[in-house]
Amino acid sequence: MAMRASKKSTPVAPRAWQRMLSGRRLDILDPSPIDIEIEDIAHGLARVARWNGQTKGDLPFNVAQHSLIVEEFCTAIKPGWPAKWKLAALLHDAPEFVIGDMISPFKAQLGGQYQIIEKRLAQAVHLRFSLPADLPETVEKTIKRADRASAYFEAIQLAGFEPEEARRIFSAPRGIAPITLVALSAIDAQEQYLARFETLSRAAER
Repeated sequence: MAMRASKKSTPVAPRAWQRMLSGRRLDILDPSPIDIEIEDIAHGLARVARWNGQTKGDLPFNVAQHSLIVEEFCTAIKPGWPAKWKLAALLHDAPEFVIGDMISPFKAQLGGQYQIIEKRLAQAVHLRFSLPADLPETVEKTIKRADRASAYFEAIQLAGFEPEEARRIFSAPRGIAPITLVALSAIDAQEQYLARFETLSRAAER
């Protein structure tokens, strides 16, 4: 009796999407702007801890609160900045609502593939909210300067860094008044993030 040839199963590609609370399914490797909602971003960022949670106090210092501070610092650095660039500053860490907040030393070890995924997510976020997929270099530099300023204050006040060490790693902020950081709850940070987004979005449309 002839043996029946066995059928080879077709390999199934691993799942690359995440289901959001809004019901959207966002493909992490090939993100579409139509699958991005600000409510998902705000919810996620308010529940992602900066510094891998290694901060003082009962509450983790979340990325949504950090983003609010970065946007505030950008306004201090560039008082006449258009609302659309302030919106870009608020959204600068938006990809982390999907991939989390990895500390810089770990990002450096992951290398190029992580950067590609992060950039694609950022571009999708930008397009979803009527921003250029790739921000102008001058805008990126201002946001990065504000980001490092926030990291400097976070490092000293929350993450246990000595001032000299923080200055060496992040540089002492210039043109930005010192602030006192008090971690917000996830709910408060989420609400403030959404409120600021609405304000900036309306201003950018004018």
